[in-house]
This record gives sequence, structure tokens and C-alpha cells, in this order.
Amino acid sequence: MRSDQHLVIIGNGIAGVTLAQNVRKKSDCAITLISSESATHFSRPALMYVYMGHMRYKDILPYPDWYWIKNNLAQLHDRVTAVDIHAKTLVLQNGAPINYDVLVLATGSCPAFYNWPGQGLKGVQGLVTLQDLHLMEENTRGVTEAVIVGGGLIGIEMAEMLRSRGIAVTMLVRELHYWHNTLPPQEAILVSNNIRKHGISVLFQEELASINPDAAGRAESITTKSGKKIPCQFVGLATGVKPNVGFLHGSGIELDRGVLVDDTFATSAPAVYAIGDCAQFRNPAPLAPAVEQLWYTGRQHGETLAQTLTSATQKKRYSRGPWFNSAKFLDIEYQTYGFVPATWDSKYDSLYWEHAEGNKAIRFLFETESGLLLGVNILGIRYRHDLCHHWLQQQYTIHDVMQELSAVNFDPEFFQRYEQDLYNQYAIRFPKLAVPPRQSNWWELRHKFSLFSSSESC
Repeated sequence: MRSDQHLVIIGNGIAGVTLAQNVRKKSDCAITLISSESATHFSRPALMYVYMGHMRYKDILPYPDWYWIKNNLAQLHDRVTAVDIHAKTLVLQNGAPINYDVLVLATGSCPAFYNWPGQGLKGVQGLVTLQDLHLMEENTRGVTEAVIVGGGLIGIEMAEMLRSRGIAVTMLVRELHYWHNTLPPQEAILVSNNIRKHGISVLFQEELASINPDAAGRAESITTKSGKKIPCQFVGLATGVKPNVGFLHGSGIELDRGVLVDDTFATSAPAVYAIGDCAQFRNPAPLAPAVEQLWYTGRQHGETLAQTLTSATQKKRYSRGPWFNSAKFLDIEYQTYGFVPATWDSKYDSLYWEHAEGNKAIRFLFETESGLLLGVNILGIRYRHDLCHHWLQQQYTIHDVMQELSAVNFDPEFFQRYEQDLYNQYAIRFPKLAVPPRQSNWWELRHKFSLFSSSESC
């Protein structure tokens, strides 16, 4: 971008801030970040730890105030109510209209509710924004019983937050097990059992019918579709999120679930782009979702678009690479790489190991005939991010992987290792192909394959 141009980014989450930082490295154009949620960027994944008392809000601000001034990144705390793509103007709720030369929509997600009776009662909410965190502080004051509706990642976070304050929690999960449509059955059962071990009551194959009020108009109980009535003074709605694009209706920017973009993040409007949770790819890659609602993909979106905006001649096309996600189910960390669906047919096979105590598991999914590695699930153990990506990018077979298995564990020095147990299963399954694995050293592998990145594990 030229120095006389103005880049306006709506949203100051990981996608928008990453874009601003990377554009600033190559351009001295004017850059303004607008957010109605917060005056400055904060670490969204850490919100739960503020509620739990492990951190203060100021502890989840990655950059001090001087950072934005030094890098000439203007921050505007206001709400955009309308976008005029013809005049290249944004209408603000409080301030004067603002003009742009290039506009980037990085507005993230908002909760997806389903019009249940009583969902507007006091004590009923989702958890996505900073305002939701403040509301949860208010809504759970003096509460002894809570119900979480939904079994996704937000639901388990809310349950852990509530349990940290001694509040009894019941989760309604409509599937057979927790995350039954995402995790293979063994992993789903492992996580479900662990949730219960932490004193959380889980009702599987149950759905919300209504939220019932007390005389003061506050949530007093919920009724399930099977007729169960569960007393509670707080109801957390964790039934997913959707792209935050409501203010764009009527703008002329083409929408579906999110803002429709091509693989350069260009929208249907000139000089308007969309990245992060609010963007929806018109033609997603095979097996890739149209909407990528992950922290690390938001960062990649920002990095990719910055290359396009700062290049005079070339548009950078987005290529995510192997799928990756990480999460925490209470005290069990979870990593997944590549393609590991909940179910599969005989075209695929897997090696699966689970600890006798039911708190750790490893799965490698591969093609039955070729042995080509397709994906990895790890629960309760840390694996090296770079090496897992290398295996998938270089199209390793399960037999190749077994030869480097000793190098992948990222747990601290004195943690017990379980890779030999998995290899023993492999040797039984493939006795003619099994040879003693090399005692690979991670640093040697990094040098050999030039596996350098800013982080080794996520």
C-alpha cells in the first residue's frame, strides 16, 4: 500500500492485528483498527483464566500502550453500523464517519442461539466476547447451580470456569458422547469420562426445550426435551458460533454464512477483504471447511493478506497447509493434525494406544493400502508441532513415521514416554515391516529437514 492510502481494519482480534503488524513492516500507510468490543487487542483464549482468578485483564494484553504509538497503529473504540462501499465510508455509532482506501473485515464470531423459550432471561448467556466475560461475572454472583447447553470447546471452558468457583454444573450434550461428531469413539469416551471425574454432571442425548423463569424474571430451571427439569440460576449457551456479519446486510458485500471471499480474501466489493472467523471461502480446498474459526488460521489469514496488500504486482493465494487444532479438556491437552474424522470406512486404518488410567491417548490414521499418514490425534501428551506437520507435508507413511517416533514427544524431560507402547502395537500389526526405530534426536531432525519455526509445540 502507498503511504498516502488508509487501511481500515474492523476488528482487533488475532486476524486483524496480525494483518496490521505485517503491513506495517513493509508500508508506512495509515492504519486504523476499529473495535466495539475492546479499546485494544487482548488474548481471547485467556479470558477464562481471568474469570478463574489465574490472571488479571492487564495480564492478557500482549502489547503495552506504547507499542501501538511506536508502530503508528491507530486504535478506535467504536462500533461500525454501516459500510458504504461506493463512497468508501464507514458509519460509526458514536464518532464521525471514517473514510478508507482499503477495508478489511476481521469481525470474528458471535454466539449462535436457537430461539429457545426463556433464552432472554437474566442469567442466560453465551461466552465469546469480553462483554460476555463481564456479564458472566455478574450473572454467576451468588449462583450455586448452573446448566451448560452444548458440548463444544466453549461449553467445556464455561464448565471449568464455573467449577473453579464451586458452582455445581450440569452439561446437556445431544450426542452419544462429548464431541461425538468430531472425535473418534475412543477419544470421545475418554474425554467424556474425564469430564465426569471432575465433578461435572453430563446428560448425553439430551436437548434443551425451555429455560424457566422465577418470579423476578431470572433463570430458575431448565426443561429438557425428554421432560427432565433441572434447577439452575445460570444457563450457559454453548451451541456454537457464527460469523459476525449482521451489520453488513444491505451493504452490497456478498454474504452467505460469512463474508464470501476468494483465496486472496477479496470480497465481491472493490478494495474490501475479509479474514478470520467472519470470512467464508467460495471454493474451499478438499476436506477444508468454508469457514475457519481457529486462532492459528486467523493469524495465517492476516499474514497472507498482508503480502497481497504490500505487493505492487502479485496477489498471495492462501494455502493453510495441514489442518491443526489444539484445545484443553479440563486437565487433558488435545492436539490434532491432518485428517482424523469421527468415523471412517475400510479405506482407512489406524493405530490407537490409550493409557490404562484413561487420561492419555495417541492415534495415527493412515490409508489401508498405501500406509500414507493422514492425521494424528494426541490426548494428554505433547507432540512437536513442526515434526507432525513435516510428516503430513512430506507424505510420510505410517512406516516412515515409526522410524522417527522417538523424536516427536515434547513433554518435559522427566515425563514418562509412551511411544514404545504404540510402536509395540505397530510391530504386532506389521511384523514384516517392523524394524527397530531409530533413536532420533529432535535437533538432528530439525537440521536435516530445516524444520525451523517460531514455536515447536502448540
